[in-house]
Amino acid sequence: MPTLIAPTVRLHKSWVEARDEWEPGAHMDGHGVRETDDLDSDPGFAAWVADLLRQEDTAIPPVEGWVHCTYRWIVEDDRYLGSISLRHTLNELLFEMGGHIGYGLRPSARGRGLASWALGPTLETARTLGIDPVLITCVPANLASARVIRKHGGVYEDTRTTGPHTVQRYWITLG
Repeated sequence: MPTLIAPTVRLHKSWVEARDEWEPGAHMDGHGVRETDDLDSDPGFAAWVADLLRQEDTAIPPVEGWVHCTYRWIVEDDRYLGSISLRHTLNELLFEMGGHIGYGLRPSARGRGLASWALGPTLETARTLGIDPVLITCVPANLASARVIRKHGGVYEDTRTTGPHTVQRYWITLG
């Protein structure tokens, strides 16, 4: 049975195995990975995990250009399956392209309903933080993600292009 947990160094090896399933250079939605992160070494991974946890703490100002964010990992039997992130506010880029919630699953874990499962409790967290409505975006070709969003009440607003990126924007009203 899958669970949502806070990021932890305990799953370093499993996280790296999951990352290596993605296409080289692919953007891992909802993971909070930056190009400068050293995710292969134990100290680098530990620093990254500490940064993800720090981003949730509203008492600490976010890095310039970023917003406070809650990251949760989708885990089953101590195996890292994916990540879901809840951004507490939207800056201009997130309003146009990223939304409040991002998620991504390792390729071998897709097609099991895990993204839809993880989105439910993440929307509840959004509600407790007073985030309503919630913006979620996906690329037009990602039909599975669009189904997940619609399943949770997402209402399509529009499709936007910024530079080379195009996304469909959906709003979920929590009420």
